[in-house]
Amino acid sequence: MKNPIEELSTPSLLMDVERVRRNSARMSEFALENGVRLRPHIKTHKSVEVARIATTGHSGGVTASTIGEIEAFAAHGFDDFTYAVPIVPGKIPRIVRLLASGVKVNLLTDDPDMPAELEKAARSSGVELNVFVKVDCGYHRCGVEPGSDAAVRTVRGISEGIGLNLAGILTHAGHSYHGGSREEIAEIASAERDVMCDFADDLRSSGIPVPVVSIGSTPTMTHIDHLEGVDEIRPGNYVFFDAFQATLGSCGFSDCAITVLASVVHRSFTNQKVIVDAGAIALSKDRGPVELESGCGYGRVLDLAGDDTGLRVGSLSQEHGEIKVEDQRLLDRLKVGTKLRILANHSCLTAAQFGHYEVMENTQIVDRWEIHRGW
Repeated sequence: MKNPIEELSTPSLLMDVERVRRNSARMSEFALENGVRLRPHIKTHKSVEVARIATTGHSGGVTASTIGEIEAFAAHGFDDFTYAVPIVPGKIPRIVRLLASGVKVNLLTDDPDMPAELEKAARSSGVELNVFVKVDCGYHRCGVEPGSDAAVRTVRGISEGIGLNLAGILTHAGHSYHGGSREEIAEIASAERDVMCDFADDLRSSGIPVPVVSIGSTPTMTHIDHLEGVDEIRPGNYVFFDAFQATLGSCGFSDCAITVLASVVHRSFTNQKVIVDAGAIALSKDRGPVELESGCGYGRVLDLAGDDTGLRVGSLSQEHGEIKVEDQRLLDRLKVGTKLRILANHSCLTAAQFGHYEVMENTQIVDRWEIHRGW
């Protein structure tokens, strides 16, 4: 199907597939040059077609943030996953069903009590469970403190558990998204690598094999100097990038691959503003990197050709986005019904608001790709 962008209903989610291919090829080349396995995170896009692009030339293994993603992708032929959220006992039966169907799923935990629970599940179901230990490299969201008693007990519990295989150690430097400069992000990236490699060395010295050291986020992988000692990287945002990443310096704005198509539904000359029909539900309420750009708002406003108008989405309610327009001539042109494209701050959350992508090539819509949401 080939429909001009102007004919789409709003809000719609546009994907520039050529940019996706280019971004994916760049990260793929980076992984191959550094001798590490690329296991891209699918939570950014939740799209089978995008994942196929991202895994071209690699093992086909991916990282997921929900079991629903794993189930949907397994139904489309993917068979090697890392479920990158600490496992809880109530979710193990769904994992066991996936394993029984021939799908490989790596789990992770950071709790010293969980190896016993996992061993019990492995025994009762007759399967083997591959388990990473989640390590805190400075983000302080989840993960064991490397070298702590809890960390060593968790690792030993898995490595010695019947029916359990220690897959390795895994971390995510999520605080890299809040770096105030490229230099600060590079420091976080180096620390992520060094913390993990040092911990792996300590474990190996104590007689515990560590098969895989897995790290990675888009900011750290686009700022790191080397990956010596690392086996696997798991960036995800890079396939799309977004206004946040471009401002951080992880990419250029011309690399950003998804935008939200919106229509002007109200115009006020008195208040010098327009309202569009893309609000918090379409764009998410993630603020941009205010440390670097105080006026970034909730998204950059582009024209239909993708050129920056200089406008920003200043405030959001559920289905309304407010854009201040101080240029009288520009406000004159933004009549009710005018369509605009909005480059959102956080592509992962924006994509999760929609059911499908309108796949775009050269301003033409050439396909529609499903977004597999749900837990």
